[in-house]
Amino acid sequence: MATPDPFSTPAILREGGVFWITGLAEAGKTTVAKALARQLRQFDIRPVLLDGNIVREALGETRSFDRAGRRKMAYTYARFGRMLANQGQVVICSTISLFHDVHKWNRENIERYFEVFLDVPLEELKKRDSKGVYSEADDKEIVGIGVEPEFPENPDLQIANFSDIDPESAASRILGECMAGVVH
Repeated sequence: MATPDPFSTPAILREGGVFWITGLAEAGKTTVAKALARQLRQFDIRPVLLDGNIVREALGETRSFDRAGRRKMAYTYARFGRMLANQGQVVICSTISLFHDVHKWNRENIERYFEVFLDVPLEELKKRDSKGVYSEADDKEIVGIGVEPEFPENPDLQIANFSDIDPESAASRILGECMAGVVH
C-alpha cells in the first residue's frame, strides 16, 4: 500500500508522535501494538515499538514493581517516547503505566499524543493469564490487585478488548480514530 496523501495524513503519522496503549496486565497491549505496527507498515510507516516489559529488561530494571518503581518506569517510557517522536518517529508504547500524573505529563509534553485504554474485566484477565501474572506473582505488586490502578480519565480511545474484538480490529479502530483527527 502506498503512503497516504500528505495533506490528509495526520501529523502524528507525518511528523512523529506517540500512541500510548495502556491497560492492565494481559489486556492485550503488546498484541494490539504489534497489530497497529503491521497496519502502519502497510502505509510505509516504520514505527518504533516500545513494549514496557522489553524496555524495562533492556534498562536492567527487572526488580522494582512496587508503585514507586512502576511510576519511575512510566516516566521513563514517556520521556523515551517523546525523545523519539521529537526526532520524527512514530512511537507505539504498550505499557501498564496507569498513573494520572503520567497521562497528564504525556498530554502536556508530547506534542502529538494518542492515548488508548484497553479495558478488560479482571475476571477475563485472570482467564487469559498466559504469563502467570495473576496466579503466580506476589499480589502486592500486581496492578489492579495490590497496586491501585489509575485508569485514564479521558483516553482518546477506550476499547473493550475482550469477547468479539480481535487485535487487528482494535488496531484498525486506533488508526481510524487517528485518521479522523482525534490526536492531541
